[in-house]
Amino acid sequence: MTQVLGIVKEGRLIPQEMWVKFIAGMENSFDSLETNNERAKRELAGAIVNAIKKRIAPKFGILLSGGVDSSLVSFIAKQLKCNFTCYTVGIENSDDVAWAKKVAEEYGLNFKYKILSLDELETIVKNTIKILNDADIVKVSVGSVLYAAGKIALTDGNNIFFGGIGSEEVFAGYQRHFDALQKNNFEALHRECWNGLRNMWERDLARDFAIAKNLGLELRAPFLDKELIKTAMSIHPMLKLGKENKKIILREAAEFIGLKKEFAWRKKQAAQYGSNFVNGIEKLAKRKGFKFKKDYLQSLLK
Repeated sequence: MTQVLGIVKEGRLIPQEMWVKFIAGMENSFDSLETNNERAKRELAGAIVNAIKKRIAPKFGILLSGGVDSSLVSFIAKQLKCNFTCYTVGIENSDDVAWAKKVAEEYGLNFKYKILSLDELETIVKNTIKILNDADIVKVSVGSVLYAAGKIALTDGNNIFFGGIGSEEVFAGYQRHFDALQKNNFEALHRECWNGLRNMWERDLARDFAIAKNLGLELRAPFLDKELIKTAMSIHPMLKLGKENKKIILREAAEFIGLKKEFAWRKKQAAQYGSNFVNGIEKLAKRKGFKFKKDYLQSLLK
């Protein structure tokens, strides 16, 4: 089962139309958003801590990438004196592994990481494609990170696994959010955040749920907590996105909670790049005689 409030009912991923209805029920007007930075920061900090408190278990794992989302979850779990282990995966020259090591060392976290060989990555990619029945490069590369880290967590008996899914949507972390903001159109940016939340089911939730269910993992997603979504989406988007930085209010809230500035403001690549899995898939494609990654992945579907 995957515990993400609003997503799971009786152990099954809810239908897409129910997810859309769940998000639509929270949608708010652009005209009534919080513009006071200090107040927004304090309220958001409280909502994040509460979302994590709701989901803690006697023992669990955290998928740690060294970005602000997972570093903050790990930091708060440490402050709450939880029994948890952080897990990170990558291939050679993975930025996420390097940064996760720094975070774990700084805060004395229980931490395990694995640098995968190309042969190990190939096995993981094949298994992920089989689960998803989809050769899409983004779904496969991101899904492979969850699959690989989840497998390690399970060897420790950690079947409950925290992740940062949802953060990019509510705090405007994607390029499409930046594109929506062109000409300082903050209302368009606010709408794009809601659009992203509505579209998450097909793009992200179905993928992660399928992998978790296959492995026997229970995912916990504090950034998709209903009250946290409401709090984050009540904040004016001018406090979320600027010319230099994305997810600004989250980074400020992370510092307010106590996360070091170095970690709160790290400019992180997406999971498939931070893990270096995309580069690994490209090497595997060439090794198998394929010019394009998509053709190599497609060949694994057969």
